[in-house]
Amino acid sequence: MTTRYDRTSARTAGAPGITTPVTETLLRGALEVEHTEHGVLPHRLPARARAQCTDGQLALAEAQPSGVRLALRTRATVVELDTLPTKTAYRGAPPRPDGVYDLRVDGVLTDRGSVSGGNTLTIDMATGSAGTRPGPVGTLRFADLPDREKDLEIWLPHNETTQLVALRSDAPVEPAPQDGRRVWLHHGSSISQGSDAASPSTTWPALAACSAGVDLVNLGLGGSALLDGFTARALRDTPADLVSIKIGINLVNTDAMRLRAFTSAVHAFLDTVREGHPDTPLLVISPLLCPLHEDTPGPTAPDLSALGSGRLRFRAAGDPAERASGRLTLATVREELARIVQQRSADDRHLHHLDGRALYGEADFAELPLPDGLHPDAATHRRVGERFAERTFGTGGPFGGGAE
Repeated sequence: MTTRYDRTSARTAGAPGITTPVTETLLRGALEVEHTEHGVLPHRLPARARAQCTDGQLALAEAQPSGVRLALRTRATVVELDTLPTKTAYRGAPPRPDGVYDLRVDGVLTDRGSVSGGNTLTIDMATGSAGTRPGPVGTLRFADLPDREKDLEIWLPHNETTQLVALRSDAPVEPAPQDGRRVWLHHGSSISQGSDAASPSTTWPALAACSAGVDLVNLGLGGSALLDGFTARALRDTPADLVSIKIGINLVNTDAMRLRAFTSAVHAFLDTVREGHPDTPLLVISPLLCPLHEDTPGPTAPDLSALGSGRLRFRAAGDPAERASGRLTLATVREELARIVQQRSADDRHLHHLDGRALYGEADFAELPLPDGLHPDAATHRRVGERFAERTFGTGGPFGGGAE
């Protein structure tokens, strides 16, 4: 059973007496941790990569711990975690719900909770300005856990920056042992980070990883899958048994490059990843269906007229006529990615391609439309995760046991 309250009430309710320092050895899915004045901040890009980009969007996305979890072995029946979250709000839009923490006991999702309080980052979509209001540390409590030796995973919110302040329990905890599972390293956009998924272990990559029995490292970076060299080097330098790269939507969103530059950047990105993973199964995934940008270039702009309805929505601000001059659409990106992978796979038998519309296509959009025009909802995350697991990790799939 989960209880949500602030730090003071946790103390008066009789907090468990064993405090364990939160260290890298207790964390899975983070590439690096930063020690702050409050505690430990997980990062999904290393410091060298973060130093090479001053983009606030990337800084926000990589510090939101999608796929990052505490992995513990313990007999504890009560576990408390003090955290300092930073929640994101949009001026003029209703407040977003608190981030969710998932508890998995011996691999089974058994409980969820949230932490109130924390800092609030407010973004003005009309001007691009942002400001942060500080707030207090909060406490997450999981109680009535099975009284036996067990493995616990506490998945951190995929959409809140989360500083880990203190970990308490009523029995000793130690890092959960490595179980020999294959490591799947994935990079993509906000859809891969989790966008509007219900919780951190139900983003589509997390669902696929759980179904396939692999250990996920999720470098889905909201708004920031832009073929950056520092991201390619982070992928190159991260140990993995399987690597996937989902490319396209953010390049159209930002109108970041034309077709000529895109082709060269994809080759360079793949070359860099291959420096560290020369024979690793490598899957290139093109964008899911998104009617907004199928044939209309970016940039993507907020639909400010929709804020009054209580929902943030987006619109395509590009001109379809400019496709002829090389401005990217999702249709163009898919066609070029398929061509690049076909060309390279002649000399790289471990390189594979997946058309994103096989995961979410026209029939899916008719049944499960994108609520804001860009991002899938919780039901769509589940569908995409299930399809990805079946097509990719199944027999004959690029990550399956019989794949070449």
